[in-house]
This record gives sequence, structure tokens and C-alpha cells, in this order.
Amino acid sequence: MEIIKEIVIATHNPDKKKEMVVALCDLGVNILTLDNFPEIGEIEETGSTLLENSLIKARTVFAKTGIPTIADDTGLEVDALNGAPGIYSARYAGTNVTYEDNVRKLLTEMSSIDIKSRTARFKTVISFSYNNKELWTEGVIEGSITEHPIGEKGFGYDPVFRVIETGKTFAEMTKKEKNKISHRGVALKKMSKLLMENLK
Repeated sequence: MEIIKEIVIATHNPDKKKEMVVALCDLGVNILTLDNFPEIGEIEETGSTLLENSLIKARTVFAKTGIPTIADDTGLEVDALNGAPGIYSARYAGTNVTYEDNVRKLLTEMSSIDIKSRTARFKTVISFSYNNKELWTEGVIEGSITEHPIGEKGFGYDPVFRVIETGKTFAEMTKKEKNKISHRGVALKKMSKLLMENLK
């Protein structure tokens, strides 16, 4: 692969952008976001898996910009809900909803589920697209859904996802603590390593 000087992160989500920029800063390339390309609107996620949706976003943005692109798709899988919300995590309560709306719907649906049956996991797939080269990585973290939000930090389902490893919700962790162990952090570290190997 030829030397890459810049990469586009294919998201409009400001919270995701912050996490991804921090994780990819070691690559030594100029990192752009979709803020640099206002003509690219929301990309329709028509895939049936996280990988498919991640690749759709990466391929679409690369095709429109000609710049190597990284995209992610993340899902919360709750065992008691047969893996829901899964690929619909960001729009679980509908379109144009807030993080709080999604959390409220999740907690309502789980209101009758006892504490031992609230197991869940977060999964992130990161994809890279450039010319005919595609790479992807996955990060997974196991946890459980709390009965009410705990903590003030983070975003999305962070206040109700308690990580098994730490006993804390993501919303109780500092950014540094979260990025070190989170599903997105793990997938990004793997992608950063892959890119460093492929950028030589």
C-alpha cells in the first residue's frame, strides 16, 4: 500500500469522533472527519450486520472523497432481548431520538428482568477502505445492564452498561479508563496496528 498522509473518519457523531481521533493519533497522519465534507450527509445503514454497515460507510465516504476512510458500527447486544438492540442501537427508540430516549426504552423493556439475567455485550467493528484494500477489526466487551443510569460521563448506553472487568459503568469511568478497555478502544487499537503494518 502506498504511503497514506490523511484518513477520513466516517461519522457525524461528535462523541465517536473524539474517541477515534485519540485512538488513531499514533498513525502520524492528518485525520479528517465528515465535518470537512459537509456535502456528505447521513449514510443509510442497510446492512444486516455491524460489519456490513461499517463497510457501507467506509466504502461510501472513500468513493466520495478519494481519501482512505475508517468507519465503525457499534451495537449493544442484550441476551434477555435476544441480542437486541444490536445493529439498531443508535435508533432503538426511533429516528431523531436522544441517547436518553434509547436508554429509557431499553430500561423499560428490561423492567421485569432480574439482575442475574441482564447480561449484555458491546461490539464494535472498525472498517478501512482505500482503493481495492479493505481491512476490518472487532472489539467486544462483556457486561450487564443496570436497573437505572449510573454515572455522568460518556454517551449513549454508557450509564447503564456495567463492565464485568471493573464493576463500573462506562459513565463512571474517565475517558482514559474507558478507551483502554472499551469495545471501540479495542477495535481501534487493532486497526491502528493493522494500518501501521500496512502503511510501511
